[in-house]
Order: sequence, then C-alpha cells, then structure tokens
Amino acid sequence: MELGGLTPSIGLLEEVKREVKIPVVAMVRPRAGGFCYTRAELRLMLRDAELLLDAGADGIVSGALRYDGTLDGGFWQSMRRLAKDRQLVFHRALDVVPDQLSLLQQLIDCGTTRVLTSGGCETAWEGREQIARLRDASSKQIEILPGSGISSGNAAPLVRSTGCDQLHGSFSQLRDDPACCPGDQKTFPVTCQHLVAATREALDAQIIDRRE
Repeated sequence: MELGGLTPSIGLLEEVKREVKIPVVAMVRPRAGGFCYTRAELRLMLRDAELLLDAGADGIVSGALRYDGTLDGGFWQSMRRLAKDRQLVFHRALDVVPDQLSLLQQLIDCGTTRVLTSGGCETAWEGREQIARLRDASSKQIEILPGSGISSGNAAPLVRSTGCDQLHGSFSQLRDDPACCPGDQKTFPVTCQHLVAATREALDAQIIDRRE
C-alpha cells in the first residue's frame, strides 16, 4: 500500500477470494514509480495478469503509457483479450496524461470497464470538477471511479459534486512493527475497518436523505 499498490501474490488473491463474496479485481503493477514500462516489464505484466485470472481474479487493474505520454494501446488490447468477459480497469495513469478526454475515448474503444482517477490532481476532491467532466464525457460507456484522499468527511460531497456512484480509497492507518532493522521504517499502512465503515455510513446517510 505504501507504494501505491503493486501486483499481489497468487497466495494473497486466494486468501481474499476465500474470505469475501464480492468481486475481487487484482492490480497488475510490477513496481513503484511511473507508468512507462520496458518490453520485459510489459511481458511480465501480461503473464501476471494471466496467472491472476487463472487463480480466480474477477478482473484486472493496470495501465501503461508510452514515453510520449500516450496510451500503450497494444498492451491494453492484449490485456483486454486476456480478461475476456471479466472486468478491466485502467488506473491513475490517466492522471498524468495531458489530454484526458482523448485517452478516455481510447479506453472506451478498447472495452475498458472503468477508469480510476483523481481528475489529474493530488486528491479526488481537488479534481472533482475534472472528474465530473470525465463522467459527462463518458456517456455511460465507461465507469468513472474517483480515488485518492477519500474519507468519511468528503465521500458524500464528492459523490454529489461528480455524479459518480462509486469511490476508491485505501482508508488506511499506520500499524507498528517492533521487529525492524536499524534505520528501517517502523510503521506501515493497513486498511482500517472502522474508517471503511464510517465512510459507508456517510454514503448510506446521503442515500437516505435523497429518498426523503
């Protein structure tokens, strides 16, 4: 989580699938940093996606850009073929592309299920106007998933201002690890059940307000 999300192990996917009944979409991202990958890294990503899908993943989250900042369309089409009828999600690589609307159309043309974005800003709240524009431009052909900096305090206002019906967040808190080597980070982030519950409660309250 501290690296922004990387490819999980098959063991982790199997444990999660064993514990939950909702769809599990697995990240395919081989390293931290940006989204321009070497040919070897792209081959690795496609192989990882194949293994994760074979192990029961209900979809794949990934994305790759060329060095000129445009979509690596060949890679993304290969990922679409691998995923077949399962979900294919393009992650926040969209946020570093100058022409987001053009990339959005390319993702639609490739049959992408949804795209995760903060509207090109550090947080989704700061990028809420651009997220709303992306949603309007999507014409319901692709789902727009706001993410970055989501909390129980801004979740409901963000949904109202963007018109989106889903949110992405880590909802994390720091946990101590007492067995660290000298100089190593002694804490690490984990998703907090209480933060997730508080956010869900805030969203449920908004649904009730709308009905009333």
